[in-house]
Amino acid sequence: MTPRPLTAKGQSTKARILSAYGALIVSRGLAATTLDDICAATGTSKSQLFHYFPGGKDELLQSLAQREADSAIDRMRARIPSLSTWEGWSQWRDQLLGEYDLDRNDCPSGLLLIDLGRAGSGARAVIAEFTEQLQRVVESGIESLQANGSVRADLDARRSAAALVAGIHGANALLLATGSTTYLAAAFDTAIENLRAGPSRMADTPIDFG
Repeated sequence: MTPRPLTAKGQSTKARILSAYGALIVSRGLAATTLDDICAATGTSKSQLFHYFPGGKDELLQSLAQREADSAIDRMRARIPSLSTWEGWSQWRDQLLGEYDLDRNDCPSGLLLIDLGRAGSGARAVIAEFTEQLQRVVESGIESLQANGSVRADLDARRSAAALVAGIHGANALLLATGSTTYLAAAFDTAIENLRAGPSRMADTPIDFG
């Protein structure tokens, strides 16, 4: 039986529960956040909670992961310039560093990848799809550079994209632990240096990272 669509008020309540859950995870951690905590923070009863999330905590986790992934993907699409030029890569690098430097320990992708990444299989699947989408964007950019001769043709674009995505995620974890964006800068700069290494049909122009 197909569930009845939620009313506007119901959608608002469901969104409020997810927002409160995310805030509690950020402040307390995933393991320390209970359904009772969510009810207390949102002024809802457990019967209401299970009305909106019949699967309980597992469904809450997956819904929160999906919400955070959708938000991160929207931001990613809005901020990543064309990666078919070195200028585009430099711009993305500077934008991402600026955002992470501003957000510090409140970085939403930290919540997504660290806390929810340890959750149930549904949440992990959502995070895996988000990571794959980011990797495809980076891989496409590398292939564009290969097509115009800025990167050597024998480079494994998918492997290089995976390495940069891993570097970004790892640097994000270190950002949450140390408050420093140094690791993210190192991951990006090393990735770009590796892409630019080797023979090219076009003359290289150094990127000024300031």
